[in-house]
Amino acid sequence: QLLGEADRVQYDPEFQRRKKRLLDFDGIQTRELPRGFEGELRPYQKAGFDWLYFLHDFEFGGCLADDMGLGKTIETLAYLQSQKESGHVHKATLLVLPRSLLVNWQREAEKFTPGLSFYEYFGNQRAEDINAFDNYDLILTTYGVMLRDIEQLREYRFHYAILDESQAIKNPLAKTSKAARLLNADHRLVLTGTPVENSTFELWSQFAYLNPGLLGNLDYFKNEFGNPIERQGDENTSEFLRKMVYPFILRRTKDQVAPELPPRTERVIYADMDPAQLKFYNKTRDYYRAMLLGAIEEKGMNNARMQVLEGLLRLRQICNHPRLVQADFRGDSAKFELLIETIATLQSEGHKALIFSQFVQMLKIVREALDQRKIPYTYLDGRTQNRQERVDTFQNDPKIPFFLISLKAGGVGLNLTAADYVIHIDPWWNPAVEMQATDRTHRIGQDKPVFVYKLITRNSVEEKILQLQDKKKALVEQLISTESSFFKSLTAEDVSVLFS
Repeated sequence: QLLGEADRVQYDPEFQRRKKRLLDFDGIQTRELPRGFEGELRPYQKAGFDWLYFLHDFEFGGCLADDMGLGKTIETLAYLQSQKESGHVHKATLLVLPRSLLVNWQREAEKFTPGLSFYEYFGNQRAEDINAFDNYDLILTTYGVMLRDIEQLREYRFHYAILDESQAIKNPLAKTSKAARLLNADHRLVLTGTPVENSTFELWSQFAYLNPGLLGNLDYFKNEFGNPIERQGDENTSEFLRKMVYPFILRRTKDQVAPELPPRTERVIYADMDPAQLKFYNKTRDYYRAMLLGAIEEKGMNNARMQVLEGLLRLRQICNHPRLVQADFRGDSAKFELLIETIATLQSEGHKALIFSQFVQMLKIVREALDQRKIPYTYLDGRTQNRQERVDTFQNDPKIPFFLISLKAGGVGLNLTAADYVIHIDPWWNPAVEMQATDRTHRIGQDKPVFVYKLITRNSVEEKILQLQDKKKALVEQLISTESSFFKSLTAEDVSVLFS
């Protein structure tokens, strides 16, 4: 459809050449794996390897969007090794990633592609002369360093510029996203298990990096795709957008390609609030409800959003433990007691579990309880320095049954297959974030069934978060969101329901 309309516009000879190649396209060719790859690709990974060559040959950027835990890193390394052995590569490849993934990439490269040389471009040891990159195959850096050093990095012409966990550039207006688009490379690739989490604009941002111009400029995209899909729920426009990006996104789910993975069982476990906790919750809810509905009536929804978020935060904290809001609270928390009981049972049965919370203060309360009961554990939040050491301790020490992890700090980049249980103390608005956290253990290498427990306080805002998650899950699975971001679409009626 797009190619048929190409004659209506003026184009240069290069466009004419590419158009002819696409019209002559008769399928993705099978390629030989490189000699220097020390491992084995599963059939779906080999298909991904061949797809990366298709993108290379037709000079397109692409998004490898396989489910978390299916081995995107290994596929990419095998492909880069093959590129090196082709003899046509004379420049380094840039790999931009969250800092937490640096060690993981280094370990995987040493194991599967020891012939690839890499240079760590971060910290105080960064090379002043970027021409030194020519001495390496792979340049590893973080999103933070890329943003700070973009003026220098853009002076080098990379063979590939690859973004891992590319949801880091989902906001098209963020400085990190703009810096990524300034990188200079012959080819571009992004890796992510969640290419779209909330909004179609996240897709535009990644494609503005991968294939600039394919989806038009931001204003055009907003008028032609964003508004019709997100505000009007236009399924025809959504389907057309899906067709446009389909050749450039490769996504396989665990259910499709890895039936050998043990099953994952998810269970919601409810707790009823203790009397004192319920009284505190109702008092806080009624306070915010009266304040917010009055503020919305006076100032409008847009001017009351921060107060809405504050109110929701306080209610969610009380669901976990009232001490998060009132340090000298004397009563108990039903959910907290349920958590401690569950931990004791898992320990007695010889299981290992990951325990996630988005509130570091909640993890601190859990730590105090485990210390009192002399239950061993390891711990990780955003301030933890020796992350990999903590991971290795949990993975290899059978005497450490529990790993307490801040959801934001440990949701990506960690391989924790020693665990067979995952406990989410509190629900997060976006189900993709929780799925990423769960996939730290439910991934290739896992040989045990995985059980996921979500602790929910009954008759609270947490139950309403679950309902919102169910809505968003369908959008994530379709890749293109037909519902706008939760907070942006809040109405006065929604607020009334959330605080009911």
